Amino acid sequence: MQNNNILADNNIKKLLFKLSLPATAGMIVMALYNVVDTIFVGRGVGALGIAGLSIVFPIQMMVMAFGHLFGIGGASVVSRSLGENNIRKANSVVGTIFSSTVIFSVIITIGFLVFKEQLLVLFGASEGIYPYAKDYYEIIVFASILFIAAMSTNSLVRAEGHAKVAMNTMIIGAVLNIILDPIFIFTFKMGVRGAAWATVISQFIAVVYILRFVNSGKSILKIKVKHLRIKLPILKEVFAIGISSFMRNVAGSLVFALFNRALGANGGDLAIAAYGIVQRFLRFLVMPTIGIAQGMQPIAGYNYGAGRFDKVREVNKIAIIWATCVASFGFFVAQLFPSQMMMIFTDDPDLIAMGANAMRLMMLMIPVVGFHIVGTTIFQALGKALPSLILSMSREILFLIPLILVLPKFWGLNGIWLTMPISDILSFILTAILFYNLVKHLKKPGELSLQTR
Repeated sequence: MQNNNILADNNIKKLLFKLSLPATAGMIVMALYNVVDTIFVGRGVGALGIAGLSIVFPIQMMVMAFGHLFGIGGASVVSRSLGENNIRKANSVVGTIFSSTVIFSVIITIGFLVFKEQLLVLFGASEGIYPYAKDYYEIIVFASILFIAAMSTNSLVRAEGHAKVAMNTMIIGAVLNIILDPIFIFTFKMGVRGAAWATVISQFIAVVYILRFVNSGKSILKIKVKHLRIKLPILKEVFAIGISSFMRNVAGSLVFALFNRALGANGGDLAIAAYGIVQRFLRFLVMPTIGIAQGMQPIAGYNYGAGRFDKVREVNKIAIIWATCVASFGFFVAQLFPSQMMMIFTDDPDLIAMGANAMRLMMLMIPVVGFHIVGTTIFQALGKALPSLILSMSREILFLIPLILVLPKFWGLNGIWLTMPISDILSFILTAILFYNLVKHLKKPGELSLQTR
């Protein structure tokens, strides 16, 4: 079958490039949409508008966590099922995820609407920021099902080797958002509500596109009525793998909230706006490493399912080298041109100065982030739930949260910025320890399962 032939290619470097390039391009465009969205809000609404988006962003991360839960977990099961030539199970995974997405989306939307005010205040909305955050939040929450569906189906399509389709889905959503943003914000004078509507409409079109592809006959995966019954053993397997990505996003959301509250106490609304800008720029720089990891995942999962462990080691080595090079490039950009990067978003001199300082400090150790991302992904690809969960939670839960609570007491605002590089190096060390153990035993199936499960 065509998709199996794609993933069975012996030229690992060529195959990784073929799968990671579209994933990377799609991730960059998605990150670019976040950057451009912030630019339009900054220019059209101002610093408080950016701060409002920053308050809502961790709540969006909580929604997207479910997309990662179903998408990453499902992709791992699908790619290994295809490696075992078990098409029936792969389609059962797709149906189970589709039905679960609908159910969880309804529950999430209702919960977020009921506790709207409490959540916005919890995530750091001050009296000045609250109206902007509320306007954006009320619209975005209704698109929860679109965010989850787009992320989960995108991962599943990539898992069978259709990286270009996954890329097109992200590009369509991002480009349409970029086009609609200035129309709604400037032409229709809708402010942050315009930015929210642009996001909702673009996500809807992206979901329609990828669902049409799945049902077009060009994909091995199918969404048929007989597959829509939720199978608990499959859901359990998906959760076991996807829970690490889910927890990482939930932890990231919690960290974002703690950052906003700490920044409000130590630097005010301006510091929250600066953090919002730097975070979007940081995501833009890190996205290519995530794209490389996403390109690696189906290759590693397929070859592991097929018992070709030498290919698993090879693709992992290449992915680490590429991801580290990309992350290092981001480091030099952040250190050499921080003020210029801030000027893209705002002309406020105080915000530019604060943001430039934050950017330099927060990105001091970004070169090691590539290894952490790839290292976490390889455990997910091989179905190793416990190590992937530990690595996914290490940066936020084990390191960032304690640092946020402690460092500002000694170094104030700079202490908040320094929590990022310190947590980066600590998570790198932990990843290296677990990764070394994996590689050492990635020889025979029995050894691997005993040593890394």
